[in-house]
Amino acid sequence: MNAAVQRIGVVGLGAMGAGIAQVAIEAGFDVVGREVSAELGEAARDRIEHFLARKAEKGERTRDEADAALARLRTTVELTDLADCDLVIEAIVEELAAKRALFAELDRLCRADAVLATNTSALSVTELAAATRTPERVVGMHFFNPAPLMPLVEVVRAELSSDVAVATALEVVERLGKVAVPCHDTPGFVVNRVLIPLLNDCVRVLDEARVTPEALDTAMTNGAGWPMGPCTLLDLVGIDVHVHASEALYEKLREPRLAPPPRLVAMRNAGLLGRKSGRGFYSHGA
Repeated sequence: MNAAVQRIGVVGLGAMGAGIAQVAIEAGFDVVGREVSAELGEAARDRIEHFLARKAEKGERTRDEADAALARLRTTVELTDLADCDLVIEAIVEELAAKRALFAELDRLCRADAVLATNTSALSVTELAAATRTPERVVGMHFFNPAPLMPLVEVVRAELSSDVAVATALEVVERLGKVAVPCHDTPGFVVNRVLIPLLNDCVRVLDEARVTPEALDTAMTNGAGWPMGPCTLLDLVGIDVHVHASEALYEKLREPRLAPPPRLVAMRNAGLLGRKSGRGFYSHGA
C-alpha cells in the first residue's frame, strides 16, 4: 500500500463530497470527482469555483492560487476514472446497501495499493469493508460539514483495517491541514455518539420545560458555553440528516436516548428540514 498519496478520488459531489474535494485541491492534491451525471459534476465544480473566488476576493489566497487549485479538479461520471487514484473517499447517500455496492466496485477497479475510505457519519465501516475482497485497505475518514471550515476528521479503524491504511489516512488529514482523531469503529464514532443523544435530549426539553427554541438556544449558549444553540445547530445540520443518523445509532445500540424524538420525526415528515428547506425550528427565508 502506497502511503505517498498524490491523487485523491471523491465519489459523490454533494455538499460533503464537494467540500472534501475543495479541501484536497487547495492542499495541492490532484482530485478526480465522480458524480452520476455530467450536470451534477459541473454544478459541484461551479460551487467550488465560487467558494475559491470568494477566498480570492477576501485576500485569503491569490487569484492565481485559486485558479491553480481549480485546475487540479477533474470531474467524471465514470468510476473507472478512479482506477489510478492513491486514495478514494466515498461521500454518497448514507445508505448501507448503496455504499456496500460502491465499495465492492471500487475494490474491483482501483489499484491494489489504493486506500478506500468512507465519509459515513453513522454506518459501520467494518460492514462496508466486508463488501470488498481486501477489507484491510478500508478506513473511515469522517469529515464534518462544511468540510472547508470544520477542522476535525475522525479517522476510523475498522475491524480489519491495516496499520498502513490508517497511517495513510492520518497523513492525508495532516496534509489537508485538518485535525485528526483516530478511533475504532463503533456506532457514531466519537462526536456523533456524544452529540446525537445530547441533541435529542435538548429537543425533548423543549416540550418538557415548555420553552421556545430561542429560549433553549439562549440557555445553552449562555449557561453551558455552547458556541451555537441546539435548535440552530439542528437547522444547520438538517433535521432529516439528524433523524437518519439518530435512527441508525438506535438500530445498533437500542439506547432510548438515541431514538429521534417524535417532534423531530414529525418535522422531517413535514419537510421542515432547517436551512435547506427554508424552515425548521426557525424561518430561513431570503
